[in-house]
Amino acid sequence: MSFKPPASLLSSSQNGLITPLDLELAGEKADALGRAGRKAEAALVALAEARAEGSAPADLDALRDAAADAVFALTVQRELCGLRNQRDMVRHYAIPSDVMARIGISRRR
Repeated sequence: MSFKPPASLLSSSQNGLITPLDLELAGEKADALGRAGRKAEAALVALAEARAEGSAPADLDALRDAAADAVFALTVQRELCGLRNQRDMVRHYAIPSDVMARIGISRRR
């Protein structure tokens, strides 16, 4: 048995209208994408500064993991917004390859 929602509950993609809820959701997605971008940017800056200062390898590993987690969250948020190609993100944020290699890895705490 299949379920078909009432026409009043169909999303804008099905009836061609943009509802206030659609506008609110788009705004929330954009806001979340901005927050994720700022977090990733801050984590990448902290990693770059630590590398420039010659920090200890253990400290660099922790910062690299934090940057990978922030970039992963940004990647997920971009995909939720319909941005599937990550090459632009990698180029824009200048994400190092060692951070990209750690994205999505579960670490023991």
